[in-house]
Amino acid sequence: MVDRITATEAALQFIDELRADFGPLLFLLSGGCCDGSVPNCYKVGEILPGQTMILLGQVGGADFYLGHQEFQYYENSQLILDTQPGNGGDFSLDCGRGKAFVTRSRLFSDAELATLKPIDGA
Repeated sequence: MVDRITATEAALQFIDELRADFGPLLFLLSGGCCDGSVPNCYKVGEILPGQTMILLGQVGGADFYLGHQEFQYYENSQLILDTQPGNGGDFSLDCGRGKAFVTRSRLFSDAELATLKPIDGA
């Protein structure tokens, strides 16, 4: 079975770094202006995903939530969490660390689409 969200080795290492500093983590990708269009990383309990957020899966042991409207756009794609040089979102734990989380995507094949589990609330 194929996952809707995966992560590169660089992203997994960065998640481990942040978890060592902050404890359990979660990601939100909600779209919109400002920091909403990048994956933001938070400490668990620091922010609560809203009713329009969909739990897409986990990366590196951290829940990854996607806004409902973004899910409609990405429902036929796999999201890949990665890092690149930068500062991250202003509210994200990666801010100011010299690298930032980003997402990339690829379309699922027809065979992969047939094996995907339905998403609650989608």
